[in-house]
Amino acid sequence: MNNNNSILLIDPAFDPATASACNLLIKVGLDSFSYAIINKETNQVSAVFDEQECEDGAQKFAERLKTDSYLTLPYQEVKVAVHTENAIAVPNDLYTDDSINTHAQFFTETPVGDFYTQAQPHFGFTTIFSLPKTTNEALTGFIDGKKYSQHAGLLALAEKINETALLLDFSVGSFSALYIQQQQVVFQQCYEIENLDEFNYYLLLIINQLNINTKEANLHLTGIIHEGDDKCTCLLKYFSKADFIAASNNLDQQILDDMPAHYYSSLLALDQCV
Repeated sequence: MNNNNSILLIDPAFDPATASACNLLIKVGLDSFSYAIINKETNQVSAVFDEQECEDGAQKFAERLKTDSYLTLPYQEVKVAVHTENAIAVPNDLYTDDSINTHAQFFTETPVGDFYTQAQPHFGFTTIFSLPKTTNEALTGFIDGKKYSQHAGLLALAEKINETALLLDFSVGSFSALYIQQQQVVFQQCYEIENLDEFNYYLLLIINQLNINTKEANLHLTGIIHEGDDKCTCLLKYFSKADFIAASNNLDQQILDDMPAHYYSSLLALDQCV
């Protein structure tokens, strides 16, 4: 990270003229913004940009669109996962296209713009969501890409986990939690945290409210967290061990060789989303 809390890693051989053979993956977090470029012909990660500790991830995305030429190349496919307060998971037995407006009335905030849906056939539900105003305006006229809720990458990673597990995806100032049992999503939420005490509070809240048996549930971590740092040490007060999730889609990640393998797992997992 530089003094602006951002980093750009790029293959020096990457040619913008090959963008039509590449996918652009974008993750707009609560307090972070990142993207990755993947060459689908070589299965190579050609670039990763990440900025942490943003006051507003959606606003940072809107700003980068005006200055970052890599975001506006003519890609083969663009996938954008966005943090939003307006997201509801509806069991497929209760979901129809005609029921979207009915479910959307339970959004936390008044929606702006279109409603979007994201099917989760593996877990048996469909997410209905709307985008924050800033992101909605930024995307207008930018790309006709696929739009997902923020947890899309984490859910893609969770599809390969067959046991009861708590998955946590970290930025510097927030974390997303996903709890699964018997291949069913029990809970998903995002929390903003200012310090370790707040993290400990939300962690205990999750454990107690979901009645998680920390001796039996597996703990899987991704994002900006390190073995031995304060958050990891806090987690190991309650769980016997923590496993770090590396992206499992057989990508050539040579440009990330100097980074922890789990840093961008949920971002790169967006490539698996349909």
